[in-house]
Amino acid sequence: MTRNQGRRAAAGAAAAIAGIAGLVEVAAQTAPRDERRSGYTFMSPATQAMQRDDTANPGMLSVLEGGELWEAKAGAAGRSCADCHGDARVSMRGVAARYPAYDAARDSAIDLAGRIDECRTTRQAAPGLARESRPLLALTTFVAHQSRGLPITAGDDPRLAPALAAGRALYEQRMGQINLSCANCHDDNWGRTLGSAPIPQAHPTGYPIYRLEWQDVGSLQRRLRTCLTGVRAEPFAYGAPEYVAIELFLMSRARGMTLETPGVRP
Repeated sequence: MTRNQGRRAAAGAAAAIAGIAGLVEVAAQTAPRDERRSGYTFMSPATQAMQRDDTANPGMLSVLEGGELWEAKAGAAGRSCADCHGDARVSMRGVAARYPAYDAARDSAIDLAGRIDECRTTRQAAPGLARESRPLLALTTFVAHQSRGLPITAGDDPRLAPALAAGRALYEQRMGQINLSCANCHDDNWGRTLGSAPIPQAHPTGYPIYRLEWQDVGSLQRRLRTCLTGVRAEPFAYGAPEYVAIELFLMSRARGMTLETPGVRP
């Protein structure tokens, strides 16, 4: 890199940081409960149309792959998900809408991907699947898709109170070198733009989601990781309790909103 290129890169980074930091100077615009909006409503008409049309929604490829994995026998037990749960259209209807849910063994919250992988290792006696791996994302997207169109109910179990409080605290905690919290963007500045991208209200109604930026399906934890690195904070490991707690808090804020999986975003 030449000296001039280095100067331009540094200037660009400084401008981006200034743009992010400048958000905190704007008056709060927290959405009242009756003004909650899915991230879908902030998207362009073309992106909205892509999500609505199952033949154009690229996230449906993950749903189809997950359906094949649902029927495939795995592990030393030689069993498939369908052997225990039958037709996912019936047995999984409404399941994703209530996750993260309480897990008695952990005495805390577990997300949907964690539950699927736990079922795989304990019921099928199969090796665990890595977070953000294609098979685990496919199974999670497939299961979540069975609840598309249903209202989110997550967070209503009183045993989740500690995890819910932890998630709220993390959402409101300023982090990283830029010293911003999730709330600074998604509560105080929703509806504005950052780097030409709209800032939504952080209601995770479409996850796992297909992002055109990723050219792939990804989990909410992947999106949270991107936000953390964006404010120059150390991200948590995939599957960490902190991510599960934040997801629980965000899903509880979206309670009553409609699940859209798989959503499509820029």
